[in-house]
Amino acid sequence: MSTPAKLRIVLGEDNCVKLTFPAGMPDSADILKSEIQRQCSIDGDFRLQYMDEDFEQFMNLTSMSNIRDKSTIKMIQQRKQPTQSASESPSAPFCDASDSSADTDIHSSSSSEPTTSTSSLRNQGWPLSFPIPAFSYEVEMQLLTANHKFLAEGKHLNPCPKLKSNILDALASEIIRYTAYPSSAQLDDVAQALISKHPSLKEHGSVSGYYGWKISLKYKMGNYRTRLRSLGCPELTINSMKSKQHDKSGSHNQVKKPKRAEVNYFPDYSAGEDKESLEKERVDLLSEVKKRHNHQMIKQKMEKTFALRRHEVIQDKPLVAEIKSRWPALFCEHEVSAEFTHALRRSRLSRSSCLSWIAILKRCEEYSTRKEALLDAK
Repeated sequence: MSTPAKLRIVLGEDNCVKLTFPAGMPDSADILKSEIQRQCSIDGDFRLQYMDEDFEQFMNLTSMSNIRDKSTIKMIQQRKQPTQSASESPSAPFCDASDSSADTDIHSSSSSEPTTSTSSLRNQGWPLSFPIPAFSYEVEMQLLTANHKFLAEGKHLNPCPKLKSNILDALASEIIRYTAYPSSAQLDDVAQALISKHPSLKEHGSVSGYYGWKISLKYKMGNYRTRLRSLGCPELTINSMKSKQHDKSGSHNQVKKPKRAEVNYFPDYSAGEDKESLEKERVDLLSEVKKRHNHQMIKQKMEKTFALRRHEVIQDKPLVAEIKSRWPALFCEHEVSAEFTHALRRSRLSRSSCLSWIAILKRCEEYSTRKEALLDAK
């Protein structure tokens, strides 16, 4: 029978908290890490250590077999080592990447923690193991009792409409942190994680044990998107009928949603900013990009105007030549890496990948120019 587990979490010097897990100890170290990150509101990457009984000192945690109820876990923040690339050196201009030919990794300052200008962005993509959130106290108590009965007697819980609705609401709030349009496989992940943490919710007679929960989540997310759209969530209002009336592409039946790897598809403007203020920043950026040794200022303005660029690309679908005219800094090596970091939330992009994307964009520009010339000739 699963019993509640308690752990002492050391967050830093003179900073400890007690975490309680009503359904028992997490199944893996990754799930434990996700729970600590969620319940303690921790940003950035970190690793866990446990107090080893043999050596009486903290050791890296790799398996849950190393800890038990009332163990002490220590959190170690991962610090990123600063690096300097060739184009940031005093002797090189901002967009000149010809001084270095090594296939190195390019780091972006926004890869670990979002800056003020990108605070509205999501911080991570879909997790490998979906973390089931902590429900309300009343719901947790009902599930705890039901889990005990299931493990002792094999009795499944048939949740009442109110209980099921509360569970689905909490899951929808957690899913929206990663994506507004979860795929079928992602809904499978959530439903499977739910019955793994709360086995009493497993459906009797179902092959997978969670098919009904998956379907319920699908409809719940649809209703949840409707609620958020009415509140003005940009990622969802873009697909409203009012917005599609102004769609220049004419594809009114197409749902605009992120591709598989995209995390920040259509972000909201940062607090205190709007389209006019960011357009002014874009105009200032045109003059800044012409200056030498001005990488830091360009980087800050490109981060600040990321949401404006995404809105332009998705809503207006401009040609490559138009993008290059409005955003020349985007065709520089460092900003290609930074753009991928914001959109995909990946901390690194190799230099060769950056140069490959720049070459692809330039080739697209050539083809679009030829196409325009042919159309003019006709």
